[in-house]
Amino acid sequence: MTPRDLRGFVADLENAGELRRVAARVDPAFEITEIADRMIKREGPALLFENVAGSSYPLLINTLGSERRIEMALGRHPQEIGAMLLDLAHRANPPKPRALWEARSSIFEVIAMRTKTVRAAPCQQVVEAPDLTRLPVQTAWPRDGGPFMTFAVTITHDPVTGERNTGLYRLQVFDSSSTGMHWQIVRGCGNHYARAEELGRPLEVAVVVGADPALLIAAIAALPEGMDEIAFSGILRGAPCPMVQARSIKMQVPANAEMILEGTVAPGERRQEGPFGDHFGHYSHAAPFPVFRVQQITRRSDPIYLSAIVGLPPQEDKYIGNATQDILGPLIKLIHPEIDDVWAYFEAGFHNLLVVSVRQRFYKEAVKTALALMGTGQLSLTKSLVLVDDDVSARDFDAVMRAVRDNFRPERDYLLLPGVPLDTLDFTSYRMNLGSKMVIDATSGSSDALHGRPGADRDAVLAAIGSGNTDIGEPAAYGVGQATGASGSRVPDARQLDARVLEFVVVEDAMMVVKVAGEGREVVEALVTADLGPVRIVAAVSPDVDLHDRDLLLWGVFTRFDCARDVTFTRSESRGPWTTNYGVLGIDATFKPGYPERLEMTPDIVARVDSRWAEYGLD
Repeated sequence: MTPRDLRGFVADLENAGELRRVAARVDPAFEITEIADRMIKREGPALLFENVAGSSYPLLINTLGSERRIEMALGRHPQEIGAMLLDLAHRANPPKPRALWEARSSIFEVIAMRTKTVRAAPCQQVVEAPDLTRLPVQTAWPRDGGPFMTFAVTITHDPVTGERNTGLYRLQVFDSSSTGMHWQIVRGCGNHYARAEELGRPLEVAVVVGADPALLIAAIAALPEGMDEIAFSGILRGAPCPMVQARSIKMQVPANAEMILEGTVAPGERRQEGPFGDHFGHYSHAAPFPVFRVQQITRRSDPIYLSAIVGLPPQEDKYIGNATQDILGPLIKLIHPEIDDVWAYFEAGFHNLLVVSVRQRFYKEAVKTALALMGTGQLSLTKSLVLVDDDVSARDFDAVMRAVRDNFRPERDYLLLPGVPLDTLDFTSYRMNLGSKMVIDATSGSSDALHGRPGADRDAVLAAIGSGNTDIGEPAAYGVGQATGASGSRVPDARQLDARVLEFVVVEDAMMVVKVAGEGREVVEALVTADLGPVRIVAAVSPDVDLHDRDLLLWGVFTRFDCARDVTFTRSESRGPWTTNYGVLGIDATFKPGYPERLEMTPDIVARVDSRWAEYGLD
């Protein structure tokens, strides 16, 4: 049985030993962040702070910050839901009575996607004028532009079609009745606002504070555009979401929520929002965003304020993001049957590293698949995409690197896409919403091997095109799984190759990550021309990256480079608009001028939490 509301989930967590109450008085500015960050990184319980300075409401955090709590929220493992949805889709296409009867239990779950209208609702026990200053809204990081609501669900309707969308967006609290509305690209609510702005109309908005866990997960999930997240939450919950008519705007809102903020976002109004300590581990720069004006609040008589923090991995979003991948990932096979699995790495902020395992039926089918995915929904925000064979686990970074070592040759397997849409939070291109992407094809196989034809004769090809250019690669370079080395091969000591290297690690003889002092690009350019044995990728990172922490290693490499500007190779040749790259791929992932600061708590807050730890009662 899944919880029907947030407080029911709190009771379940407490009974299971997955929640701790903190009675000590705590400050929502920084102190709660430091406490929660420590508990998240040690895989600790959810925390209910009962005495938050400046507010009479308790604050709940780290609610979904473990695999066990995700399963408690959903009543089963997320992979079971994903398998059920895929199986039902196959049985219903085409619909056959026997197949549908065999899937009847799944069909009843889909029926739960219907919403249910009620007249009286817990979320409307109190109706009052807005005063956001009474809420225990956190200022999470020292350079944040102010307090931000981080775990509130936003609901809008398309002003023309009436289609509903539900998403999770940060809201900077400006004053007692207004917030920023950080609508990013490729997000449904933002699309609704764009259309309303074209029409010159204000857009009605409801913000749900303290949604039940099924609705929270559904709001975060990257559902296909036009699919109703509130309805989809019924599948996750196993029951319809009860809805009630809002009091001051023309829409329905979740009846069992803790609190609803009702209001509008006016066309043309912008206000500087940010900076904000984001899930890429850096501050996102301040920028103008729309303004949400709250005109009324409805709430329970004793509401719980739900919050979350983001920052250097791991954070609570690791478990939520992985769960949504398990639920929705299998459905990609309906469009791309060649895909075995897709996996976005939380360590890289999800959008920065996607691995796709593919069963190829013809040469370079995997690249065709990659291009399709990079134009699909939120996957279009992917920056680095790695392709592997279907017998390689997309979720095992070591296995992925072994595939890169054995199969990746940039002259045939590297694709750069410059000047394309990028995640709003990505700062590496210095232009919001715009950047570059790359595809690394680490699948095995060639057209010759798959189709049983002999390889082309190099001399015959040169004669046929009348070229005297002898730089064209030998056919052996295009064979099946041609590797320059094997696992266990000796990799040169990078510190001996370049004195600026402070420390280095090598992942599966495939990727060398070097910590450098000073300019990273010069070190990368020097190393890619050295004899590195089987190494196929060299990445330089700054001294603040812990090379021995896998989470931070991947964070340091994949969140701090722009593909078009910061990637280099052993050798490149240009012919007209076409560039062919050879040898080792080098990445300058060092911190660069103009990047926003890394998230770090101030020493005084760290010292305060150290000194008060016994008071919190969390040991």
